[in-house]
Amino acid sequence: MWPMAMLSEPRFSRHRIALTKPIALIYIIDDIFDVFGSLDKLILFTEAIHRWDITTIDSLPRYMKMCYMALCNITNEFAYFIFKEHGWNPINSLRRAWGELFDSFLMEATWFASEHIPKAEEYLANAILSAGVHMVYIHIFFLLGEGITEESVDYLESHPTITSSPATILRLWDDLGNAKDEYQEGFDGSYLECYLKENPKYSLEKGRKHVKRMISDAWKSLNRECFSSPKPFSRRFSQSSLNGARMVRMMYDYDGDHRLLDLEEQVNSLFH
Repeated sequence: MWPMAMLSEPRFSRHRIALTKPIALIYIIDDIFDVFGSLDKLILFTEAIHRWDITTIDSLPRYMKMCYMALCNITNEFAYFIFKEHGWNPINSLRRAWGELFDSFLMEATWFASEHIPKAEEYLANAILSAGVHMVYIHIFFLLGEGITEESVDYLESHPTITSSPATILRLWDDLGNAKDEYQEGFDGSYLECYLKENPKYSLEKGRKHVKRMISDAWKSLNRECFSSPKPFSRRFSQSSLNGARMVRMMYDYDGDHRLLDLEEQVNSLFH
């Protein structure tokens, strides 16, 4: 669903296939950190990603080794695809982005293991990274191949509004509906939980209204970034950022039974 929304033009078929692989990895790695991995092994896993050296994974459990190998292979394959298409080798940017994502996952795992509830803003600053949105948009930027320069890559890696706002929107919508999913084995906190702990006099409803205002503010920032002139990124990249943010509500707007009714309706429409 995500690749179709963010790279919707028919001519981007190969690009959508290439994008699907890192997105799938993000979900798998998130589950490893939230549900399966012990903290000591997660620390080693993260260190191995930063070193990007296969000799560092000997002490990892088999499922982490398999994930590590898949991540390396998919990333190298993606970098080769970009080099053939656009003459630019993105491997260093991709490695840094994966390392940053792992760091954010590890921070959440550390909080959970120590039963520490961070300040709301501290949680959100990390959660914007752990949402994986920045990682996805780095891949999209290179797939589009428009305006790739040292300067534009450096700017993209600094988490500009065009990637941080969709990440904020996704994380806050997810936290509104999924923070206490009874079907989820792991639990990595939510902005709403942190906010209410800091403000014990506030009701749940007041907290939810606050989060929705933050989502609205993130949308305003994203619109300003994408429709400003001159634009720091290409029109297609801006459109991709907007489309990803538009998908969020469909993917994370749960009802009282924890169902995604809008998404179910869209999927069912494909078969009728």
